[in-house]
Amino acid sequence: MNITLDIKKALPILFAIMFLVMVGFGIIIPVLPFYAEEIGATPTELGLLMAVYSLMQLLFAPMWGRLSDRIGRKPVIATGIAGLAISFFLMALSTQLWMLFAARIIGGFLSSANMPTIMAYVADITSDEDRGKGMGIIGAAIGLGFVFGPAIGGVFSKTSLEMPFYIAGFSSLLTFLLVVFVLKESLTEEAKGQHTGKRAPLRQALSGPSSMLFFLQLFVSLSLSGLEATFAYFAAEKAGLGTVKLGYIFMIMGFAGAIVQGGLVGRLTKRFGEPFVIQLGIVVSVVGFALILFVRDFVTAAIFLSIFGIGNGVIRPSVSALLTKKTKSGYGSATGLLSSFDSLGRIVGPPLGGWLFSIAIGLPYISGIILSVIAFTLFQVYSKRSKQLSSVA
Repeated sequence: MNITLDIKKALPILFAIMFLVMVGFGIIIPVLPFYAEEIGATPTELGLLMAVYSLMQLLFAPMWGRLSDRIGRKPVIATGIAGLAISFFLMALSTQLWMLFAARIIGGFLSSANMPTIMAYVADITSDEDRGKGMGIIGAAIGLGFVFGPAIGGVFSKTSLEMPFYIAGFSSLLTFLLVVFVLKESLTEEAKGQHTGKRAPLRQALSGPSSMLFFLQLFVSLSLSGLEATFAYFAAEKAGLGTVKLGYIFMIMGFAGAIVQGGLVGRLTKRFGEPFVIQLGIVVSVVGFALILFVRDFVTAAIFLSIFGIGNGVIRPSVSALLTKKTKSGYGSATGLLSSFDSLGRIVGPPLGGWLFSIAIGLPYISGIILSVIAFTLFQVYSKRSKQLSSVA
């Protein structure tokens, strides 16, 4: 089905591409609220500015995934990264709030091509045995990008608030050149013609046991984004931690997650299989959520959040690997829809977490435990249905 590529050469290239993409994205994270406020955004408008990006990804990731099945991975990845660069430069040049919204909408629309298509590329070039390892390496690139990106953004913001956006734009241009001149296409012409239907892949993906994996990812994303939206306030109230120490804590969490994804996911999935790793990740996430309720100082916050991050971090690569093994539609269609469910969780999660926090500061983490238990239950349903179908077959 796919072009035979040297995995040892292709995976490092994909790692570099995804790392640079997430560095660019991470650079603007600490700056965007202040930049938008300077232009005149209210807190509500800032929330909408953050949400509109995820909304575009929710709507268009499946489209880009299907398109990559039809025309190939490389042009879609290049389009997504070019769109990211354009959006960063447009944000740097924005002088009015509507311009900032337009840049975020353009960026969200085009960059929603990146994640599902890169995941589909990994599925193209890896065997079933090595699929988890490949997805884990991409997950590690994402984690490390989020570690270094905000740090770079913070440093360059001291020059001017526009500078991080220019740096992110040039980083994306470098990534675009890497895709155009170094990355090889992973699909043959014959493979591109195998999934030409516009709606059939979506119907196939949402039918059968594999549909449970999409909803599992939704609940995992909900719990994670709820934590991300409230932990700074929680840690400040429970342990008196400021922004600098919180930055270190998230950096430690990012490194821990990246190390596990890059080095351990592949070994675990190869030895025990993706189902075991997914369930293990959910259980560790539940333990992490419970421990976070007992945060008292910097050390406990760093340890407990890292435990959660390790558990949460192994779930997405393992779900992606398992889904691409089971899907009857194109890899891009499957990973695009998975990204869409992930984005839905990131849209709903922050306001839900904020509302729960306003009732009681521990509620976002208690709800995280509940959501994780639901995800675990969904996986049990998936496993049961899969076994039933296998026995019938």
